[in-house]
Amino acid sequence: MLRAIIVDDEDKAIKSLSWELSNFNDEVTVVDTFSNPEKALLFIKDNKIDCLFLDIEMPTMDGFQFIEKLPRKDFAIIITTAYNEYAVEALKKEAIDYLLKPVDTDDLEQSLKKIARFSKRINVADTNEKFEKILLKFNQNLAEKKIIINADGKLIFLKSAEILFIESDGNYSSIHTTDGKKIVVTKKLKEVNFLLPQNFFFRIHNSFIINLNKVKEYYKTDGYVVLEQNHKIPVSRQKKSEFLDKF
Repeated sequence: MLRAIIVDDEDKAIKSLSWELSNFNDEVTVVDTFSNPEKALLFIKDNKIDCLFLDIEMPTMDGFQFIEKLPRKDFAIIITTAYNEYAVEALKKEAIDYLLKPVDTDDLEQSLKKIARFSKRINVADTNEKFEKILLKFNQNLAEKKIIINADGKLIFLKSAEILFIESDGNYSSIHTTDGKKIVVTKKLKEVNFLLPQNFFFRIHNSFIINLNKVKEYYKTDGYVVLEQNHKIPVSRQKKSEFLDKF
């Protein structure tokens, strides 16, 4: 019997996957589920598991950061994602499995077979090294994924690298781009944050989201960062530690 845990920030996704896994109760048991990645890390530290079903896009700690913090990696990791693109194909070709949301029963059955084979692997270290290389490739592909913004009656397609920061203005948000433009959208900052890849962007203050790749300097005493083009953005006290953990 395979012992599995699920890590996903969406309760609905956890319930859905748990229900699908219940159809294979002779093969796998879900020993616990977590919407809080930190609690999942503590559980893994003290408990043996055979498989981790991991969501990549989570707001407080994305899947890539989670994997880096794992106390050990002697179990199968199955990525759950909504990205049905070439980035996911890169994972598939390298025999590191994934499940596309919403999870399909047939796909899940194939994943469980791969998990069973994984548990018999001789060289776990080689497997983990390959896995991390694939995640890096996946991460790079996500960077090129276009972010779709609805503004002024049209759809604007932006790459992550084209966005410096986003500023809140009540029920509106202003997206500041590298070419000096300001795009105003009728969404709250929280809604805009949901559209952004969390491994590249960080809500550093109640009123600001920054592109982490555009940070030039951080003034700890004064509590602000300097981005490219010398934009100064405040860092909230509650976010200082989490911000530094991103680097």
